Amino acid sequence: MSIMTKTGDQGATALMYGRRVPKNHPRVEAYGAVDELSAALGLARASARQDSLRALLPLIQRDLIVLMGELATDAEDLPRYVRDGYTQVGPDLTARLEKLILELEAAKRPAPGWAIPGASLDAAALDFARAVCRRAERHVCALQDAGQIRNPELVIYLNRLSDLLWLLARQAEDSPG
Repeated sequence: MSIMTKTGDQGATALMYGRRVPKNHPRVEAYGAVDELSAALGLARASARQDSLRALLPLIQRDLIVLMGELATDAEDLPRYVRDGYTQVGPDLTARLEKLILELEAAKRPAPGWAIPGASLDAAALDFARAVCRRAERHVCALQDAGQIRNPELVIYLNRLSDLLWLLARQAEDSPG
């Protein structure tokens, strides 16, 4: 089967289980922003000087696949999604991020205030990923406010992830290399 299906040529795309929506539908905007976040994390991973960061970022990218799957499923189809064995974003994923945040904060007190991205390539890539994460969070918040998603953990996860990315960027600025 070719990647070129031509099914989107009229400006519509399919969600999980085949529901067709416009490509600019808020749900598509949300999982598209999370997809961009995963790509930004790939850039951060490719530019990372620290082995620990190169090991951590693919784990987060795998979490984002779970998040995108849930976002790509209409609320009416979510019971089927769960029955089919797909994972939803739960407190366990968020708790893992919170543990990392606490470890980073314990290792070094973060500087208060705004950061100016660009001190190093890897720190700038992490800051870029953080900004994309915040955009994804805004899109998911809009879906939540519209009653189109019922799992509050999606917003919580993205909020924690942006905090973690800020800390990782500050750590990357301080790393020799």
